[in-house]
Amino acid sequence: MSSLSEQLQDVRKRAEVCLYSGGRVVEVRAGVMAMANLSLPPCSKYHYIAAETMVIENSCGSNRKETLVSLQRFSTALNILEKYGCNLTNPNRPKYWRTVKHNNPVFKATVDAIQGGRAVLCLYGYSNQQADGLSFPDDVTDPDVGRVAAVTLEVMSLRMELDMLIKEAHPHPEFYERIIPTLRHKDVGLNTDAGVYHSSFTSCHLDTQTKSLVFPLHHCSSRESSHDHSLSTKSIEIFHTHSKMHPENCSICGIFRISAHCLTCLQGLCLECDRLYHSYPERASHHRTAVTSSSSSRKRSCDSSSMWSCLYCTKVNSNHTVLCEECEHPRLESNSSKVDERQPSTEWHCKSCTMVNAASSVLCEVCERPRLATRPPVTPSNPPVTPPRPPAPVLGMPGDPDSQWVCQFCTYLNYSPATMCEMCDLAHPEPAPLPVKLHPPSPVRRVPALPIKPKELAPEDLDSCRQKQIKEEGLKLIQLIRDGEKKGVSPEEVYTSMRVAGESSVLSCKWLKTELPLLLDQIRMSVATSSLQSVSNKTLTEHANTLCESSPGKEADFSETQIVVQLSRAEAKRAWLTAGGDTERAGRQALRDRLAKVKELCALGFSDETHCHELLRQSGGEVRGALALLQRPVLEPFHKRIWSDKPEAPVDIHHPDKQRICRRLLAVYDLPSWGRCELALSLLMEESAPYSLEDVVQAVRESHDREFIKRVLAKECPICLSVFPHNKMQSLTSCQCSVCCGCFQQHFTIVVRDKHIRDMVCPVCWEPDINDPEHLNSYFSTLDIQLRECLEPEVYELFHKKLTEQALIKDPKFLWCCHCSYGFIYDGDQLKVTCFQCRNSFCAQCKKPWEPQHAGLSCEQYQSWKRENDPEYQRQGLAGYLRDNGITCPNCRFQYALSKGGCMHFCCSQCRYQFCSGCNNPFHTTCAVDECSVSGLHAHHPRDCLFYLRDWEPSRLQALLQNNGVDFNTEPPPGTQTGLCGVIEQKDEGGQQSDSACGAQTQPGHAALCEKHYREYLVSLINSHSIDPAPLYSSNELLLACRRYKVDDAHRDGEETVTYYKRLLKKLMDEVPLGDKVPRKK
Repeated sequence: MSSLSEQLQDVRKRAEVCLYSGGRVVEVRAGVMAMANLSLPPCSKYHYIAAETMVIENSCGSNRKETLVSLQRFSTALNILEKYGCNLTNPNRPKYWRTVKHNNPVFKATVDAIQGGRAVLCLYGYSNQQADGLSFPDDVTDPDVGRVAAVTLEVMSLRMELDMLIKEAHPHPEFYERIIPTLRHKDVGLNTDAGVYHSSFTSCHLDTQTKSLVFPLHHCSSRESSHDHSLSTKSIEIFHTHSKMHPENCSICGIFRISAHCLTCLQGLCLECDRLYHSYPERASHHRTAVTSSSSSRKRSCDSSSMWSCLYCTKVNSNHTVLCEECEHPRLESNSSKVDERQPSTEWHCKSCTMVNAASSVLCEVCERPRLATRPPVTPSNPPVTPPRPPAPVLGMPGDPDSQWVCQFCTYLNYSPATMCEMCDLAHPEPAPLPVKLHPPSPVRRVPALPIKPKELAPEDLDSCRQKQIKEEGLKLIQLIRDGEKKGVSPEEVYTSMRVAGESSVLSCKWLKTELPLLLDQIRMSVATSSLQSVSNKTLTEHANTLCESSPGKEADFSETQIVVQLSRAEAKRAWLTAGGDTERAGRQALRDRLAKVKELCALGFSDETHCHELLRQSGGEVRGALALLQRPVLEPFHKRIWSDKPEAPVDIHHPDKQRICRRLLAVYDLPSWGRCELALSLLMEESAPYSLEDVVQAVRESHDREFIKRVLAKECPICLSVFPHNKMQSLTSCQCSVCCGCFQQHFTIVVRDKHIRDMVCPVCWEPDINDPEHLNSYFSTLDIQLRECLEPEVYELFHKKLTEQALIKDPKFLWCCHCSYGFIYDGDQLKVTCFQCRNSFCAQCKKPWEPQHAGLSCEQYQSWKRENDPEYQRQGLAGYLRDNGITCPNCRFQYALSKGGCMHFCCSQCRYQFCSGCNNPFHTTCAVDECSVSGLHAHHPRDCLFYLRDWEPSRLQALLQNNGVDFNTEPPPGTQTGLCGVIEQKDEGGQQSDSACGAQTQPGHAALCEKHYREYLVSLINSHSIDPAPLYSSNELLLACRRYKVDDAHRDGEETVTYYKRLLKKLMDEVPLGDKVPRKK
């Protein structure tokens, strides 16, 4: 049987291979479980990580419970380290696998909070120390997957052992009980000796701090400072549990006591945090002072309020900073940071630029934007006094259960000797008298007869009478409320007036108009008289103390500080309704409410109490209304600025206060963060930078990469070769070219005015290919949006006119006039059509000029009559035939009386459509045919196209017609002009396209045509009768045609040559049809 060491090596090897080769999770977990269950101590089981040392250093506590809690934190950190290792072994590593940032809150709370965490990262390969974290060396392109897998496997195994140890499921706990003595005890009690550890650690740590401050703190090395961390981890852990009770702890780690106080960044730091924080070159010159234990205790209150913790990255910042130094998020107030909510706020943060302003300022000092006028929280100085609830009843005392009574109207529990219900103010009903016990008459002496008392009602009768009375009073009150609503009186006013006026409340509305104003004036007078005494007892005492402190020995002058509170009738009325008609109570309540409102306004920065009282009186006691009146004169400059026609003053980037400039950028241009503002400012401050502020702000808002932004701000126009920012360049959706707005506008203006609409392509690459009808509509719909903004109105209107004509061409009812080339929609059913432009007539079907002989005849019959009876037509001979069967544009159906000989590439002058005049297939540069290797302008022709047949000899074409029984002419018709070819064709003369006669010498047997046009005549007959030229192919022509049209030309085994060519010819004619767009006029 193999030894434990051999078993360990075998398990490690299989698990490592499975880990870095992308094996299943179940197999990796099984290997880790087998490794954790081996009966070996940690020092023998783990070869890469110092497992035993890490367990000792990260276990603390005076009993088993505390130790298990610390091991649980250690296990959580190992879980994070395990994820780092798995990310490195994964073939699809994360994007930022090369670095581990210290400011990551998860890293700070787990890996960085234990001993040995960074050592494990170093084993992974993170050996390069940077200012903000750890990274792989620059010369390392990929991590050592084998080594990372071995270290990760040990981390996973150690974490599994700790989890089993915490759950008391470890098969061999004695290995860990040996190195952690507290695990041997099963008790869970708390040890009170923690204070001893705490005090000893504090004194030791402070001594070390005091000695280390003799030299400059930022020159200490990490090895020198590592001595402070070699103290007992139990002391550290116990001290950490007490850190919440000691606010003088380090503002960054929150664990160790403050050893130095930085006067520049206003932070208290421990020795290690001070060394790391001030090792940055920009913070190396900060002035710091050593802090002893006594001084730290004296500054406890101020230190705790001079720091704030970021809610996003938990970075501890000084109180004067508004944005977090780490993540640049603004400071947000948390629930735990509220020290005393009863104290009025003395500062406010601008919502636009986050500037901290004084409470008295309404406009921000930097961006000059107003403070949001929201209702401040109600912070009364004297909270309303609620009457104390009676003590618990005691037997024999007035509050015992025998002295309690329940109101029969509202069921409220009252206490004697009260005779009125505290809730509904109705009287306590008298209890029914006990029945008198009657004695028999004395037989000795006759007693005179007593007067007969009236019979008392039974309790049931009393209840019915009481219910009847309540009903009558309720109906009476409802009627009064209805009458009051008709006259604009609220139900509260009716009810209160009924309580105050008593029986005279029958006319409560009249009483409210006559008597209530007098009562309100009485309340106002009582408040005015009592306010002097109230203010002198409280407010004036504070003024006197202030004056005495400022000028000792001088008597305070109270005559200037006396304030007479004048209420409005609305305030008095609200207080009167709240008090239920009690004028004295209403006066006291109104005075308390008024002073609380004045205090709210003073907390917002308006210190003139007399002015606050006056504006509260004018606004009817409404704080919002008084606040609007107070802010109106302060907001007047802002209102004048925003309503004026003058543009807002630009941001002065040359202002000496750079922080002020950044705040202005943050407020005016709504940049996403403070770092983006600094980036924009640095770009604007560059020497010879041709950037405008708006362009830089737009680029910075889209990206934070400095080099990318500089490339975006410096785009070169390929036409004028000038440099422009990216937002001032125009580009089409069909290509990647970009030109400046001026060149873009000039190019399309010239095209719209002087050229065809199909020339409206990119001026750089001349894309897209507008011959493609599928992309034509989408291209022009997108182009229309771009041209709408840059073209002049008359040019844009002309563009729309040409675009409309282009769309009308596709209508099957659209006709071109053969006399003046005017196009229009014809919706009639007659052959004779009259042009709206030139008033000439032509045939709607054959597009020939109209003649009287065409009436009643079809186009074919008319052409036959014309050939037989028209001398002019007979004189032209076959040249007239070729003219009548000329070129017709397949896109717009415009007809040209031209021959097809010569170049087969034809461009329509009406729609600029480029096509082959022999088969009507389009010419294009972007081919839509699969497996086409031809580049440049080309077309794909069928085998019966003139493009191929024009190379055949006339005799061969005549043989093809003879084989199919088609007659053809070899001699000219009678009366035909001979000698020179008279076929009209398009010629290029000095860059101009002109239509003229061919003029070539005719040949005998070619029907008075030149050889080129005679071939065209014969091919037109072949196309008219849909004759396939393939039967006359030679063997080489047949093979070439099969390869051209992708026909399989493989030679079968043992197949004869004749049989092979016959099979190949049949396959070509079956699989590849003739051209579907070839003109086949007869």
